[in-house]
Amino acid sequence: MPTRNSFDYAIIRVMPRVERGECVNAGVIVFCPEQKYLGARVSVDDARLQALWPLLDLSLIRSHLEAFIKVAEGGDGGGPLAQLSQRERFHWLVAPRSTIIQVSAVHSGLCENPGQALGQLFNQLVPLPPPDADPQAAATAK
Repeated sequence: MPTRNSFDYAIIRVMPRVERGECVNAGVIVFCPEQKYLGARVSVDDARLQALWPLLDLSLIRSHLEAFIKVAEGGDGGGPLAQLSQRERFHWLVAPRSTIIQVSAVHSGLCENPGQALGQLFNQLVPLPPPDADPQAAATAK
């Protein structure tokens, strides 16, 4: 039987006008220390973000979101933060912020493969479901 390990995750959110509290989920961070895994996945929904703030600089938002991936991966491309230990990088990535890009509270789960968990969480939490999707049917199918 495959081993299930605990992991922590947080949702990356874009909040164009912090004072209004409106946000769009834009990514997920997953950390599984037992498997030495730290990963992030992001996506920008231009239309949803521009509906909240038409003057938002989407290219700037994309570059800041891509930094989450680079820091999570570690190595030379992520600057000094990417040189920290995996645990330190995770804690930096999920630290509270009062900027346009914010991170949710940290949640926990169990998984066999943290990369798959990242993909599943991303698919559940970031893109909008199709307009004809039945939320009750999806909930009972699980």
